[in-house]
Amino acid sequence: MEETIIKAENISFTYEDGTNALKGIDLEIKKGRKIAFLGANGSGKSTFFLCLNGIHQPEAGTLYYKGEPYRYKKDFLLQLRSKVGIVFQDPDRQLFSASVRQEISFGAMNLGLATEEVKARVNRSIEELEITPFQEKPTHFLSGGQKKQVAIADILVMDPEVIVLDEPAAALDPKHTAIVNHHIDQLAKKGITVLISTHDVDHAYAWADEVILFHEGNILKSGTPRTVFSDEKTLIATNLQKPSALRLFDDLCAKGLLDPALPPPRNLAELELYIHDISKRSAAL
Repeated sequence: MEETIIKAENISFTYEDGTNALKGIDLEIKKGRKIAFLGANGSGKSTFFLCLNGIHQPEAGTLYYKGEPYRYKKDFLLQLRSKVGIVFQDPDRQLFSASVRQEISFGAMNLGLATEEVKARVNRSIEELEITPFQEKPTHFLSGGQKKQVAIADILVMDPEVIVLDEPAAALDPKHTAIVNHHIDQLAKKGITVLISTHDVDHAYAWADEVILFHEGNILKSGTPRTVFSDEKTLIATNLQKPSALRLFDDLCAKGLLDPALPPPRNLAELELYIHDISKRSAAL
């Protein structure tokens, strides 16, 4: 049985201007899962992420980390944020040290670790995130993709169990999007629970173990990528489209060109393999 690492019970949050951002969210996040959160801007995803990290305190409901209810006291929050790290959509919100190495060292030093342990963790994070070539640069001289790498390293150095990434590919070109996505995959392979918010249905469908759709402060639907992205009525309600691979697969099945009993392809490369098999069989006739 999968362990529940974070549990949300009836979480509500309203901003000072009266915006009711979360309206009674109930959710269990299982350890080691890759979860994609989708929904329009203002649907509540980012607010929920800030609650998970303890930055926002819900006005109602309770959050639990490994069965322990959140307490909004300095000692608990320091420990929580070392285990549930968040990477903001705009990395400039969390990068403030003079150099990259100093930036990555900051979180580990706040944990009160011995100097040698801090150094070892920083070196490991720099190596894993492929930051060595620019480790001594001032953070404000970095590209957007490099800043995202450093922001992830900021969290990784604290040895987290959960990493929350709000629009990790925002404002990145395709090259740096691929780099950041690669690092996110590596985090998941280490057994870290990874939560991302995204507008990219193709990436969410191919990558996630679970997809959660937010709509106007509520969870409209959650489940496997196949389950969520096959619900066309719900997709319309959240202004989302069916992922390309799934849409084309369903079209080819409807035309009798593919067997609906086949496992649905998670990406276009898998669909191409099915089509290639059709071509081979046709050529053999």
